[in-house]
Amino acid sequence: MDIKKNVIEVCHKIQTIQDKNQQVNIVAATKYASVEQMKILYDSGITKMGENRADALLNKKRIIQSPVEWHFIGTLQSRKVKEIINEIDCLHSLDRISLAKEIEKQRKLPLKCFIQINTSGEETKKGLKPSELLTFLESLKSYSKIVIVGLMTMAPHTGDIQVIRSCFQKLKKLQQDLVCRDAKWASCNELSMGMSNDYLIAMEEGATYLRLGSTLFKEQ
Repeated sequence: MDIKKNVIEVCHKIQTIQDKNQQVNIVAATKYASVEQMKILYDSGITKMGENRADALLNKKRIIQSPVEWHFIGTLQSRKVKEIINEIDCLHSLDRISLAKEIEKQRKLPLKCFIQINTSGEETKKGLKPSELLTFLESLKSYSKIVIVGLMTMAPHTGDIQVIRSCFQKLKKLQQDLVCRDAKWASCNELSMGMSNDYLIAMEEGATYLRLGSTLFKEQ
């Protein structure tokens, strides 16, 4: 496994696709990565690390002394908020008011958050229904510790490219509608969508944050 070479290849693919006005951020999905592999990623220029589990994030953060930007990209249970919410820089999975209330209660400084939307309609996927977004966004208006920077979604694991593309297009349309509403407490300029198997499609549909795992750790 040559992580540095993988990073170079991914960055090259991104550069060939991204629009000149499109700022693309790589968040390394490090659920299965060792601390040593994460250090190599950091040395290769990947400074944003995304974890799915609170305990793993806290343990890795304790060991890694580099100034990593920590993103929580998994489902965050309300009972875990107190122990982790002040240890992260960004949350990609805000999807319910009970979680927002707990964040508001426990967080010391404003936190960048993505609202998770279930654009595929799959019952196994977390996230709000698209029709629930505006009401949810309005309910966050008075939450001073929550800064909505964008929307997040996950496409189905399928070989049907059009199905994948449709999910990303739906999120982009929702984001554009929110930008037009000009909500001062929720800029919603960012789109967290695209994983190792579909990030190039996500980029074509406007992704600004890519959550990449296996493509960074693949064997050559």
